[in-house]
Amino acid sequence: MKKCCDFLVSNMAVFVVLIGVVGAIWPWTLQWAAPYVGWLLGIVMFGMGMTLTVADFKTVFKRPWEVLIGVFAQFLIMPLVAWGLVRIFALPPELAIGVILVGTCPGGTASNVISYLAKGDVALSVSMTMATTLLAPIVTPALTWFLAGAWIHVSFLSMMISIVQMVLVPVMLGLGVHHFFARGVERVLPAMPVVSVVTIVILVGCVVSLSASRLFDVGLLMAAIVILHNGFGLALGYLMAKLFRLDSRKSRTVAIEVGMQNSGMAASLAVMYFNPAAAIPGAIFSVWHNISGSLIANYFSRRDEKGEGTSVKESTAHAA
Repeated sequence: MKKCCDFLVSNMAVFVVLIGVVGAIWPWTLQWAAPYVGWLLGIVMFGMGMTLTVADFKTVFKRPWEVLIGVFAQFLIMPLVAWGLVRIFALPPELAIGVILVGTCPGGTASNVISYLAKGDVALSVSMTMATTLLAPIVTPALTWFLAGAWIHVSFLSMMISIVQMVLVPVMLGLGVHHFFARGVERVLPAMPVVSVVTIVILVGCVVSLSASRLFDVGLLMAAIVILHNGFGLALGYLMAKLFRLDSRKSRTVAIEVGMQNSGMAASLAVMYFNPAAAIPGAIFSVWHNISGSLIANYFSRRDEKGEGTSVKESTAHAA
């Protein structure tokens, strides 16, 4: 069972690509999920909440400066990069709002796993994800309204209420379930990543199916913009952390948190409030940031292993 779960989680990007292909070629097979987009995101966020504990909140207060740097980087870099890309590529409104939404959403839930694989600071990663997620009901609609108001009407209050319902409430419910039913949760917790993966796969497939006809026209352009958006987020997140003199482990964690967005939320909001085509950037981002995150994790992990090997050799040489 554990091997099966690990296989599904580690190959999530592959399954997302496959379901995307199905949604693009046979859209009718996945369009049934459209009315349940909000619920699907809620399931993912409930699963995230179940992985949190009250002790995680204490971490935020113990390390407020580091978390503050990460949150500031998250809500500064990605929205501004999104706005810049929209301007440079002169995107039409329905695509522009999709890119902006990806930029203004909080950090993605997969970032915690990627930070662990990259030998980063997992406690900082969890704290950043939690902090940006809790701030999202106010910050995401505010930034979206500020940056995208010139392209399309954005209802700040409606979007805030939706984020509270789809994100904040499920996270807090998951936290409450974990706190009051800890023993039972510990038994089912190993299966929760699989539930999240399956839900995200269905969500992405649904989003692609709703905008299949438009996807073939703008898919390559959106892929290029998503790769640039993600790449700038990773690089600038790392540089900002270094600017504030965080060490290597913390800097790579901030980079991963900034670069990996909750693109499922972006796609869900796009479907609910705008045009299905606005969900295309979020759907593509869901695939790409898992691929780039895995590559980054592999790079840092190998670099640390080489550094440890060099240190051991030098210690041996000095001892001799």
